[in-house]
Amino acid sequence: MDVTLRRFDELTLIELHDVLRLRADVFVVEQNCPYPDPDGADPTSLHVLAQEEGELIGYARIQETRDGPRIGRVVTAMSARGHGLGHALVRACVAAIGPRPSFLLAQDQLRAFYAAHGFVAVGSVFLEDGIPHIRMERASAEPDIPR
Repeated sequence: MDVTLRRFDELTLIELHDVLRLRADVFVVEQNCPYPDPDGADPTSLHVLAQEEGELIGYARIQETRDGPRIGRVVTAMSARGHGLGHALVRACVAAIGPRPSFLLAQDQLRAFYAAHGFVAVGSVFLEDGIPHIRMERASAEPDIPR
């Protein structure tokens, strides 16, 4: 498996297509949650792609916001689940961010997953596109990250 980071203008048209399709397959179709994607953040985000034999099997993005780097759209293909790919994507994001504090808006059911990477829940659970979410923050990327 290869994990690569690309700016938007470095994505090939095929990679962009595959990213948008994977996000739609999981977030819109599988989770039955129609939401606006693309959302306008892709052109200014850093894109983390996990590929195996040329096929996109996982994805995440890092968006620079006024609150600091935000990890989002962490997704794995159904065929690639259960092998630690989600953890590899988050590790790649944390490594790219470096020691700066960061945050994400996690589906509440994934709170423990992100806590394993040093993220701490902040505030109350809220609905985003009909799914319970929680803001989670990470003070820095320095602590050990589970493998």
